[in-house]
Amino acid sequence: MDKLPKIALPVVFAIILLIILISKSAITIGSGEAGVLYQTFGGGVVTEKPPLGEGFHLVAPWNKVYVYEVRRQEIFEKMKVLSSNGLDIQLDASAWYKPDIVNLGKLHQEIGEDYLQRIILPTIRSAARSVVGRYTPEQLYSSKRDAIQREIFEETKKIVDKQFIVLDEILVRDVTLPPTIKDAIERKLKQEQESLEYEFRLVTAEKEAERQRIEAQGKADANKILSASLTDKILQDKGIEATLELAKSPNSKVVVVGSGDDGLPLILGNN
Repeated sequence: MDKLPKIALPVVFAIILLIILISKSAITIGSGEAGVLYQTFGGGVVTEKPPLGEGFHLVAPWNKVYVYEVRRQEIFEKMKVLSSNGLDIQLDASAWYKPDIVNLGKLHQEIGEDYLQRIILPTIRSAARSVVGRYTPEQLYSSKRDAIQREIFEETKKIVDKQFIVLDEILVRDVTLPPTIKDAIERKLKQEQESLEYEFRLVTAEKEAERQRIEAQGKADANKILSASLTDKILQDKGIEATLELAKSPNSKVVVVGSGDDGLPLILGNN
């Protein structure tokens, strides 16, 4: 009985130590996350092996695991940039990005967990300044927004692809011009629209006048051809045919053949 406490004490101590070691060694990687293993006595960041996937892991207590979100993420950014003629433009954009999970160890080793601040945002800002500086405010306001978005994405992607980052898309959500410039552009666009509408009306009127002229000329030509083809003999034959058809009707009448001035039948009475 006297020896029991002496034996139990080391056992209890060992159990406590084991619990501490397990708690320090147990790592749980959540959904949409991956872990980069840092081996304190084994060469630092592990880059040759895939990162730790989702679920429960046991690592040596003297090692460390850095957890990264590997799902697609979105960042919003408001930027002040200059147009080609030096005017201040506010650009509202967002980017869809995620770390390259295959090279997650290299990303952690060479850039670190704050890769968003170190790489993505500075690159987007630089690309936005470069691209917007090629365009006038009028182009930014109207026709070139899609082109600007595409060019910013392409310039940013060329850089971040080499930094173990996957850039899915950059969206230009709004372009804000100085109020005076915006008003001037809107007035100019309205005037251009009115001018196009006036030109359209002129063209439509000219086409309608041409159509009527062609139609009238066609009728005149048809009448001319018809008049040239009608002879007295044809007219007499047509008149006789019409008279005979009329004489067949049930109404009582008197038909005097050859009594007209032109020799056509003369119909008397129609009761």
